Order: sequence, then C-alpha cells, then structure tokens
Amino acid sequence: MRDLAAWVDAGGVVALTGAGVSTDSGIPDFRGPDGVWTRDPEAMKLSSIEHYVADPQVRRRAWQERLRNPAWTAEPNPAHHALVDLERAGKLTAVVTQNIDGLHQQAGADPAKVIELHGTLSQTECLGCAERRPMPDTLARVSAGDPDPACLSCGGLLKSATISFGQAMDLATLEAAATAAMGCDVFLAVGTSLTVHPAAGLVDVARKAGAMVVIVNAAQTPYDAVADMVVREPIGEVLPRLAAASST
Repeated sequence: MRDLAAWVDAGGVVALTGAGVSTDSGIPDFRGPDGVWTRDPEAMKLSSIEHYVADPQVRRRAWQERLRNPAWTAEPNPAHHALVDLERAGKLTAVVTQNIDGLHQQAGADPAKVIELHGTLSQTECLGCAERRPMPDTLARVSAGDPDPACLSCGGLLKSATISFGQAMDLATLEAAATAAMGCDVFLAVGTSLTVHPAAGLVDVARKAGAMVVIVNAAQTPYDAVADMVVREPIGEVLPRLAAASST
C-alpha cells in the first residue's frame, strides 16, 4: 500500500469504478455472490434491449424495479467521498464509471470529470425520438397507474437513459473514456469485475500508454495477472487511506 499511496500522490490518476463502489451505499451489485442476477437470473432480461423492446411484461417489471430502485435513497459512502477528496487535491483527473446511480456527483465530484459509460438512471430516453426527460416525472406516471408509460412526444417506447445489453454505446462517451485512460499515469480500477467491455478494455488502453494499473476488487478479475498491483482489501477502507495519504 505504501507504493500505491506514492503513485497516487504523484497524481495523474484515472479511476474506473464499478458496482462494488456502491455496495456500501446499499446498492447491490449484479454478478457477486449476492448479486441481483445471481439471486434472480430472470432479472437479466430487464437489462437486455432485445427483451425490453419485444416483451411488454419485461418493460412493466422494469418500471416497477425503477420505481423501487435503491439509488433513490442511497447516500454516497466513504469510497465516493475519497475519490472527491483526490480530485480536489489535484490527484484524480477523471472518474470513468460503469455505475448509473449518480453517487459520484452526489458526493461532490465535478460532473465534467465523471464519465458515465453506461448512462444514467436519472433520466428517461425515448427509443423512438431520443427525447430525454427527468426520470421522476415518468415514475410519477407509473405510480399513478401507467404500467408501461410511452413517450409524451411521439408515443415511442421509454426506458431509462442507460445502456442495455445489445444497445449501442455513446461514441463521444467512449472517446472521452479512452482519452482519459491514455492520458493517465495511474489507472485505478475499483469495484469492477472487468468482464464487461468496452469498460474492461480501458485497462489495456492505459497499459499500452504506459500507466500503472491498480485493481482494487474483492474477487479475481481477468486483468489481475497484468496489473502492477492488486488490492483485495475493502474499497471503503482503501480509498479513504489513499485520500488521507495524499492530503498530508
């Protein structure tokens, strides 16, 4: 950890964050031992654009899941706050996140430095006309009895403004993430299984550009063998220690 603290203190850090960063905030991960998809494999259909478009029952269940999503009541945890501390200390240049919960921004991160690879739960997007609206407005319609609300502008299918399996990712967002990875000195992958691409591929981008690669995750990842350091300690303890060391 002493070497890691020195690397981080030198600056030029980009963090790639996954679901493991938000579990201490009460938001379950998907693939872990107690993950959403581990407990209920059928729930994976809610994240498939093919099933979502074809099956009204999937959409209705998806809206009910959005209505009770723990992100609405979750609070940032010490890991989120530690990354904000590193940013404000001038050590962290960007957070590339696979999370859709907005907790990095809620913790105080500069929104311009948060790259949301998989979109955001805070908005809806029409699959027809691409119009975006605040998610709470649409959830109010669901609460009022509309099980599968349509776009108010064109009548098209609505979903959260997140990237589902089988759905194209935003090119500008991908380019921003790759640029951040290519320009960093330390690539810190935190709480991510590194099994979902293109997010996982950012490790290769950073390595080829000469960055030190550090993985902080409870379980093994496919990139452990090529990382400069792998840390198995709890994220909510590791990141605050790094932030504290960089502030002294």
